Amino acid sequence: MKRYIVAVALTAATVLPNLSYAERQDVEVTKEELVARNELPGQSFRDYLTLFKPRKAPVQQMSFTKDWLDQQPKASGDENFRCLAEALYFEARGESVRGQFAVAEVILNRVDSTRFPDSLCGVIKQGTGKKYQCQFTYTCDGYKEVIHEKRAYERVAKVARAALDGKAKEMTSGATHYHTKAVRPSWSRVYKETARIGVHIFYRHNYRTASN
Repeated sequence: MKRYIVAVALTAATVLPNLSYAERQDVEVTKEELVARNELPGQSFRDYLTLFKPRKAPVQQMSFTKDWLDQQPKASGDENFRCLAEALYFEARGESVRGQFAVAEVILNRVDSTRFPDSLCGVIKQGTGKKYQCQFTYTCDGYKEVIHEKRAYERVAKVARAALDGKAKEMTSGATHYHTKAVRPSWSRVYKETARIGVHIFYRHNYRTASN
């Protein structure tokens, strides 16, 4: 059902007499509401529409830039949000914003796949405890995870929040793996390359279904 915002003070005063002028400028009404209140006497609804305009919701354009990130509110969330933000910090804080979103996408794709755990923390910590046998090296390299660069963490946390909120379009065509251009793991010769973004190359299995 379309809703309309009062655009003319005179009409607003006639239709919504109990509201102040300021309130009338931001009040939504429908034909049914006006008819129910008997506030369309002698004129068709089309006549009234000439004095109304459609309400347009504010649209915030997604942008893969640090400036865009800096304009976003401080990010927060639950344990899974914190796991994703931490992973982006240790895995991709030196990458471009676009590259950080791509890494976040891979992690989210893994959660959606039956081949991996079904939570962000589960995916990120898979194999942790076995040195260099984990999925994300920073969780099993023998070093304690300490966040020294607060500014960088705040930015990747915003990337994590935006990715979880579905603000970014798909960039990696369903990738569930990636590596830097400096290495070439054995699995890269088996999986299908789907994208190259920043210093990372992205891959997925050679076949895709709704669950993998």
